[in-house]
Amino acid sequence: MPSWTDTVRFAFQPVVNLTTGGVSALEILARPEAGDILAQARRDPELDGRLAALAIRAAARKETLLPLHVNVFAGTLADLGGLGALREAVREAGRLPWEVTVDIGPPYTHVPQHALLEAVTAVRAEGFRICADGIGDGDVPLRLLTDLAPELMKLDVSLLTRPAAVRAMRTLCEQLGALLSVEGVETESQCAAAVSAGAQLAQGDLFAPPTRLPAADVYVPALSPAHSASPRSGPSVRQFVRPAALLPAMASAGQVRALLTGSPDVSGVLLVNSSGVPVRSVHRSRFLLSMSARYGHALYADRPAAKLGDPPRTVGVDATAWEVLDVVADGDRDRTSDDVAVVDRYGRCVGVVRLADLVRALAENRVEEAAALNPLTRLPGSDTITGEVDRRIADGRLFALSWLDVDHFKQVNDGAGFAAGDELIRSVGRALQHAASGATRVGHIGGDDFLVLADPDTLDPLATSLLDAPWSAGGRAITLSLATVLCAPGSVTDHRQAAACLAPLKKAAKALNGASWVLGRAGLPGHEVRRGPGTAPVRPSGQAVAG
Repeated sequence: MPSWTDTVRFAFQPVVNLTTGGVSALEILARPEAGDILAQARRDPELDGRLAALAIRAAARKETLLPLHVNVFAGTLADLGGLGALREAVREAGRLPWEVTVDIGPPYTHVPQHALLEAVTAVRAEGFRICADGIGDGDVPLRLLTDLAPELMKLDVSLLTRPAAVRAMRTLCEQLGALLSVEGVETESQCAAAVSAGAQLAQGDLFAPPTRLPAADVYVPALSPAHSASPRSGPSVRQFVRPAALLPAMASAGQVRALLTGSPDVSGVLLVNSSGVPVRSVHRSRFLLSMSARYGHALYADRPAAKLGDPPRTVGVDATAWEVLDVVADGDRDRTSDDVAVVDRYGRCVGVVRLADLVRALAENRVEEAAALNPLTRLPGSDTITGEVDRRIADGRLFALSWLDVDHFKQVNDGAGFAAGDELIRSVGRALQHAASGATRVGHIGGDDFLVLADPDTLDPLATSLLDAPWSAGGRAITLSLATVLCAPGSVTDHRQAAACLAPLKKAAKALNGASWVLGRAGLPGHEVRRGPGTAPVRPSGQAVAG
């Protein structure tokens, strides 16, 4: 009589890194050919544990070197207190435990939480990584989720229709130092929403469906800058929107010609479907040139104008002017003068923007920015940084605002002269710019005071490069003081409140001798001395500062 193991096959689905487009791991999925073994496994922890072990052995037979995800029910871990069969299978396959992530799935109802947490602690101590699976479509209690402190959280794709919930999960991940993944992604719009929500990983049929052979080649759609989780700051596109000339998608070339010739200020026409979504873009000059060519009117007048149009270029109504320029730059050079359609959340056209308007405004903006630069360091002043702080608060993002200055700077000027002091300030400014990475913003607010706006996971390397450097002026050794306030979503309402939270931390840092770093959290009392008398030098850990 054949064993139940003969009726189970396994499929592999890639877990995709949304930043690099590469495959970061393979999830191993059981595919029973007969019976309802998965339902039995939900009730039988021993059976579920054996399925996890079989999954590892199946991956070993396929000779894949990618990290692996295996699924177990929460009740299995709580009952067994560990995964002995899985551990043995990993050892036999020649794998290391930290190459395997245990995806803990629902149901959690009636699972003894204390036993589950103890089992997770034991499995993690052996080196396995922990993933909380099925969030949003399961019954995991929020308190238990935080106690599990998983390295990865997998959200059901249905949560993407509830952006506030996804943002909350992203904040929780940042606090716990976890990655965020979305599973079940099937469309490009879902992929864009996952990226916009800040997810680092995703899986689903859009990238690659589950297959019997592990796949390393996946499809990842090209995402426009408008889908970036950290959009480039700049003027909002809303202030450049002009009324759009709209005609039905099936409008004839004659109708378009009549509109253009009767409205000399119209630079183009958008053809929209019955829902108001742009489907074709008709450029004035190119269209009229085609119509005025020999036989052009006879050939095209009664035909759909869409044949003389191009795919529309669109941006969301919340985009910035810089993002519109990116859309234009990514297209054909002969279309740089085309209007760009601005669409709402449903894809409906709300107007158009013209490249000339954007270039003019951005040029003026650059002149204003240049005027605001500190003449000594050529770094922006406080207005630029505080404006970006307000944007991050509005976006509900976790951020770190830091103040940095030179200890006893007046004595530097008095003892070594103002020229030596100026050179020291320029050197600190250059070091800050060099240390800044990703979304970090650096400003010089006057004298020896600098502001740094950064993501928390960049703080350690930045502090190391600044505080451990051998600073000197006029032959005299110099130290720096750094104060940081971590601002979780909802902890501050604007940049003024963030600055108020930073002020006592600055005072605490200056009270320490030598190079110092004091870190606090907005809305919470006390602070942490991360660098100062009796503390070890800061070393990059590669992990985010806990929120």
